[in-house]
Formats: sequence, C-alpha cells, structure tokens
Amino acid sequence: MAKAIRLDKAISQVTDLSRAEVKRAARAERITVNDEVVTDPATKIAATDTLCLDGEPLMEPGPRYLMLHKPLGYVCATKDSEHPTVLDLIDEPNKHKLHIAGRLDIDTTGLVLLTDDGQWSHMVTSPRHHCDKTYYAHLADRIGEEAVEKFAKGIWLDNEKKRTKPAKLEILFANEVRITISEGRYHQVKRMFAALGNKVLELHRERIGDILLDEDLQEGDYRDLTPEEIASVQ
Repeated sequence: MAKAIRLDKAISQVTDLSRAEVKRAARAERITVNDEVVTDPATKIAATDTLCLDGEPLMEPGPRYLMLHKPLGYVCATKDSEHPTVLDLIDEPNKHKLHIAGRLDIDTTGLVLLTDDGQWSHMVTSPRHHCDKTYYAHLADRIGEEAVEKFAKGIWLDNEKKRTKPAKLEILFANEVRITISEGRYHQVKRMFAALGNKVLELHRERIGDILLDEDLQEGDYRDLTPEEIASVQ
C-alpha cells in the first residue's frame, strides 16, 4: 500500500473479504492496527502500519506466478456461463485478479500459466519475445516424414494471408507427434494438421518457453513457479 487508504479497502485488497464483511469483522473487534483494536472501517492506514485480522498479519501480496495442469472441460477464462473455468481450480485469495498467460481450448489439456503480473504475462504471450510452446498431439491418421519439412517451411491455413512461422515437428509414432510453435494463431495446431488432411484427436501442452509442466502435478493441480522459472521469461 503506497499511501494511506481506508481500512476496509486495504483488507479487501489482500483477502477474499468484501467491504461489508470487513466492516462486520471490525465491529467484532477482530482487526488490529499496530496492535490496537480498530472498529471503524473508515480508519485510514499507512503502508508502514501493521495490519492484523484475528491476530494474523496481513501483507500486500507480491506478484503471483502459478503453473496449472489443465484438465479437459475447463475454459481459460475468468468467467463463463456454460463451462467451469481454470480459476475454479485455484484456491487463492483474490484469484479473480489472476489472468491467464497463454490460453488453451476447452478440449486441450496441459500447461497453463496464471499471474497478476501484467508485464510478465505480456512477455509470455507477445510474439516479440519468442516464447515457444510445445505440444503433444494424437492424430486421427498416420503422418509421413514429409510433414516435417512442410511444418519447417510454414503451413498455409484457411483464410490466412501468410504461412505460419516455421514449426518443429517430431514424429513419435505413426499418429503421435510433438510440435513446437512460436506464435499463437486461433486453433493453430489443429488447423495446421487439418491443412495436411489430418485431425487432432488429443492435444496436450507440455512447455511454454523454458517452463515445463511439472510431472508431479495431477490434472487440476497447480503450484507456484520457482524463481528460476519466473526469470526464464524475459
């Protein structure tokens, strides 16, 4: 908190409590400022004040960086009237302030990054920062080695004015591949294979930049990024 602000606003910013709930907590003498009980929610507090709720210190949270293993059926949005969102999987204060750095379709699984650091999020998603993304794809039909060169040259997509940027295609089995792309056009991976007459049955994101999906994360689980993972995006 850079300047003096109202007590109820300060607490609502760092907890999930609404201002009305903060007012009730204040009247119940659950809030202290510098070890003194404060019952007036309009009291102004400064950045140097020690603010506690039920005896627990409340601090302005720093930027948050999370890795989520997205399951099927969840949309990468903050709100959706028809489907659950990835935020429904997050149990964090003020999770509505998190935004998704690199979205996935509802039928795609794998690595999703969430943060409230807007500049960091922009570096993940901006083409200028060349944050490559790697996917595993299970295809409907076999794919030949000639596709490797086609992906390396770029693919013409329907209703697009230029080829995709060069992509790396690795054939794992007859109809299983790993693909790395450096841009994020609409449904790009699915459309690239469709342009070759094939269809993606399963799509799973394994990596964003140098950040790999943690093998220990089950679908629906998440964890904080390590300092090294955060610093890898620049």
